[in-house]
Amino acid sequence: MQVLMFLLSFCFSLSTAFYFHAAEQEEKCIIEDIPSDTWITGAFKIQQWDIGRHDFLEPAPGLGLFVTVKTYEDEVLLSKLYGPQGTFYFTSHSSGEHIICLKSNSTRLVAFRGSKLRIHLDIRVGEHDLDAAIAQAKDKVNEVSFKLEHLIEQIEQVVKEQNYQRDREENFRMISEDTNSNVLWWAFAQTLILISVGIFQMKYLKDFFIAKKLV
Repeated sequence: MQVLMFLLSFCFSLSTAFYFHAAEQEEKCIIEDIPSDTWITGAFKIQQWDIGRHDFLEPAPGLGLFVTVKTYEDEVLLSKLYGPQGTFYFTSHSSGEHIICLKSNSTRLVAFRGSKLRIHLDIRVGEHDLDAAIAQAKDKVNEVSFKLEHLIEQIEQVVKEQNYQRDREENFRMISEDTNSNVLWWAFAQTLILISVGIFQMKYLKDFFIAKKLV
């Protein structure tokens, strides 16, 4: 089973929307760099290639999407089978890269088996379902209140992203300084070795010439 890996980074972007093509039952994974304690929402929709119309249309009955989310430490945060269209949620427990894998199941209809799929995916970081909250609001005051809370959540998420990127930059700077220090010491050690070898060769040649009574 071939797994195609996409590498995406939020980099202060609260939403990542795209689509990709996959064969039926082919697994494709996305690597997302996510700060700790971050709420992630992913909305997806499957379309199936119609040979007669030469276009991507609604999928055949029984076709769904299996979503798996795990960390590089193999901690499974989500593993669930959804329908052809839906939304999944998970919360990151630690900072770092998270692997989101999507794989369609096999339709029961023989005519549609092995067909090409188009999967639309919209990943949102640190955002809750604002539309549902507004729909439940009874007046304009509640609606404005929900929007303000949503805006505050977005601001907090941006601050969290900035802090995470600042920590990564600090770690990268420390690694670079350690590497430069190691390179400097290695160059110093090489210089000492070359000087020692040169002194040894000069002494050896001097002793050789004296032994041969050439000097």
